[in-house]
Amino acid sequence: MKRKHWRLVFVGGGLGALGLAAGLVLTALDDTLVFFHDPSTIKERQFSPEQRLRVGGLVEEESVVRGDDGLTVRFTITDLAHTVPVTYRGILPDLFREGQGVVAEGYLKGGVFEADEVLAKHDENYMPREVADALRKSGNWKGEGAE
Repeated sequence: MKRKHWRLVFVGGGLGALGLAAGLVLTALDDTLVFFHDPSTIKERQFSPEQRLRVGGLVEEESVVRGDDGLTVRFTITDLAHTVPVTYRGILPDLFREGQGVVAEGYLKGGVFEADEVLAKHDENYMPREVADALRKSGNWKGEGAE
């Protein structure tokens, strides 16, 4: 083989190795690239109790129950198709309300999501795209572009 052919083989092999490495990295990061999972995804997939997750959706109406200690709160997150029960111990954000968008971060243990952080939507116009899409599909969308 000529020197030019060896160079082409070397460059082609290097590009193939880089492509394979990029594919492996993207496959390994697949679940961590998602900002949050909606309740329908939580019901469909199996997650280990050690896997840290974010669950997003709306706080279900009349689902907030405060514990006697003043810090423990139980509520349900819904995407209007499925629900996930959540327990949280701590001070909730000021914007936390029933019917509002929320993202909880923690672990799914025995069908109950144990949150160690709760994020509420920051103004009346913000809603995670996935939640807005789920509301549009269910026909309950009341935001911009509602029909």
